[in-house]
Amino acid sequence: MTLVFYRRKRETNLDMINTEYIMHACPACGLLCDDISGDAIARQQFSCGKAAKFYARKTTDAQPQVDGRPVALADAVKAAAALLQQSKAPLVAGSSTDVHGARALVSLANHTGAAMTHLNASSTLRNMKVLQHRGWQTTTLTEVRNRADVILMIGTDVVTHNARFFERVVWVDEAMFTEPGARQIIYLGGDKLKTQAGVAPDGRAPQVIACPPEHLPEVVAALRALVMDKPVTGESVAGVAVNTLKTLAATLKAAKYATLVWVSKDLHYDHAELIIENITETVVALNQKTRAMGLSLGGSDGDTSVNYAHTWLNGVIIDAPNWQDHDVVVWVNSFSPEAMPAESEVPVIVLGAPDSKFSTPPAVFIPVATPGLDTGGQQFRVDGSVTLPLTAAKPSNVSTLSQVVAMIEKVLGNKGGEA
Repeated sequence: MTLVFYRRKRETNLDMINTEYIMHACPACGLLCDDISGDAIARQQFSCGKAAKFYARKTTDAQPQVDGRPVALADAVKAAAALLQQSKAPLVAGSSTDVHGARALVSLANHTGAAMTHLNASSTLRNMKVLQHRGWQTTTLTEVRNRADVILMIGTDVVTHNARFFERVVWVDEAMFTEPGARQIIYLGGDKLKTQAGVAPDGRAPQVIACPPEHLPEVVAALRALVMDKPVTGESVAGVAVNTLKTLAATLKAAKYATLVWVSKDLHYDHAELIIENITETVVALNQKTRAMGLSLGGSDGDTSVNYAHTWLNGVIIDAPNWQDHDVVVWVNSFSPEAMPAESEVPVIVLGAPDSKFSTPPAVFIPVATPGLDTGGQQFRVDGSVTLPLTAAKPSNVSTLSQVVAMIEKVLGNKGGEA
């Protein structure tokens, strides 16, 4: 018998996009969902709005600019180098890029004596302060998928940042050490939470413990005390009944693998690192008698990758310096074309996506490729456990950030350490 195999012919308007057989890791959020097919990209078929927005972007051959005037790439590079050469205190900011771009930016900072930060530095620092001062016990997405039987969301619904978290991690078809459909989902505090994703496949609703975000520090501190078998007096804490918190503490203690989840971006108030510390110390207390872990989610614009690269190359974490202390800003934004620095009198050099949007033209604009869209790349997942390759979904001839930085450094002269 002769077997004949037929390959489905792709429509001509899809020919410029990678074939349906290539799988992509999506950098639209920190989950880096790696099940995105070329066919889904071509047809714009996604279960995630962030992925749809990311892959709908049009790659263009944007023209470099100096003071809003189109110029050749070489002239834009010279203009950027001239500003950096004259600067006494430059700042590399935004830093929305992948691992390779982050390495290039560290090199540029070393060449120019620049400070370096990220557009998510403030929220990143909330986590890093706790990790530096107290340490923590955290888990990975894979471990949560395979083991978690109780998941407590503190001050967040997660899906606002990581839309497919429940689809990819929680309500899965099978897990190694637990029954996924039986997981208990609890939301503690937060503002306008989207809790529908927490509904179990059998229709079982999640538990929602309402609490204004600004009162979460008190409530979580009380929960920590109860987990540690410390007395909590009074009938309520910041409007939450103490008996409700006692029941929650008992649920966490009885769990085989409780996971306490937070998103530092959602904890946007003064000294929010203290609530993160109470979360992680609650995990420590639970681990005295059972098993529990913390999980920090969110992640966007390559913040995890940039912080990691900056730390291993410089020995210190990314910081959030005062912009007023700097006389030139290099704003790097490969992933979010609409995110731009606040207007100021300081000259701004933008190394950004071709579709970057300006209210006021910067001193210099040099388009750079977006990893995962125009070019390949590499990104750390939000849990920090793995790096995933980014495959170009719509390859273009736009220069990569590493290439543009190398051009600027060449004009400046090789005066610093290399990353």
